[in-house]
Amino acid sequence: MSDDETPKEEKELDLTSPEVVTKYKSAAEILNKALQLVLSQCKPKAKIVEICEKGDSFIREQTGNMYKNSKKKIERGVAFPTCISVNNIFCHFSPLASDESVLEENDIVKIDMGCHIDGFIAVVAHTHVLQEGPVSGRAADVIAAANTAAEVALRLVRPGRKNKEVTEAIQKVAAAYDCKIVEGVLSHQLKQFVIDGNKVILSVTNPETRVDDAEFEENEVYAIDIVTSTGDGKPRLLDEKQTTIYKRAVDKNYHLKMKSSRFIFSEINQKFPIMPFTARALEEKRARLGLVECVNHDLLQPYPVLHEKPGDLVAHIKFTVLLMPNGSDRITSHALQELKPTKTIEHDPEIKAWLALGTKTKKKGGGKKKKGKKADAQGESAEAEPMDATSNGAAAQE
Repeated sequence: MSDDETPKEEKELDLTSPEVVTKYKSAAEILNKALQLVLSQCKPKAKIVEICEKGDSFIREQTGNMYKNSKKKIERGVAFPTCISVNNIFCHFSPLASDESVLEENDIVKIDMGCHIDGFIAVVAHTHVLQEGPVSGRAADVIAAANTAAEVALRLVRPGRKNKEVTEAIQKVAAAYDCKIVEGVLSHQLKQFVIDGNKVILSVTNPETRVDDAEFEENEVYAIDIVTSTGDGKPRLLDEKQTTIYKRAVDKNYHLKMKSSRFIFSEINQKFPIMPFTARALEEKRARLGLVECVNHDLLQPYPVLHEKPGDLVAHIKFTVLLMPNGSDRITSHALQELKPTKTIEHDPEIKAWLALGTKTKKKGGGKKKKGKKADAQGESAEAEPMDATSNGAAAQE
């Protein structure tokens, strides 16, 4: 592509283009179905690596069936490998084929995954407890905290509002459930082929982590990422060997010394030039050696497996939202189990006021609203009604 074509190309690649909106929503529809599939496989004694593989395979198959006859080659597939992080593990657990970890009864399971079509990315994370009947006690508190914080964030990530408003609000919600928002989690703007855009919402403000103040704008897309904990909310890296997810640092170059490193890096450049990937997709013995040198010289960005203290519980909810001219459109989510938390937000007027906000922009002129199709678990997006605070954080996400 010549230089003079670039501005024209870039101008078309946001939500002002119906084709771009379609690609985001198609990626989201596949991802919501993939999440449904993964959730159906989460049973006691199920092997975690096998469930992760099923999630990734489903996304590859479904995206592979799209745009088959397009004249232009359209990249599509997994935008973030399926992760299943249990109990006090925060995130990024997507083990190698040799790993024997299995799920157990009463585990709190966090599923995290992503899909893209032509670089337009949809991501989702969902929390589920492996038990029959309603979830109660601190497990219900931590999930309700994440869900209510996500619902508040959905209503505050609107054109004209600021990122720090969201940071402050989600911390207040978590505190109402006697939980913490986990430090170091960033909600990123999404752009074509960019899963970690520069405009971000910080989970917790502290002296070590600062981000630029930013205002949300129409036609932007965000991955809203909420992680809550019954503990202190400070992630710990216990074992670097558990890291299996990496992303190519496209702006870095280095002449690797080891032959195994050069081989692996060449394979990564061919198969995964931009999106995060799992080391499972590489030849395992060779990968272990080669990845270390690549990471040491900043050619790859690792996504480490992070832990809370043993005995503490962690919940994770993430969704993709399109800031459309007619309001916010959450395109990825899954309904929660019934929750019976020990805490309530019923007596907090500020949280109730946030939840009472709608997510759609009222049209001028008072014309009748057209009814949208009813949302289903497969991810048709629908208008988010004001959330009833009496549901106490257990409201199912549409």
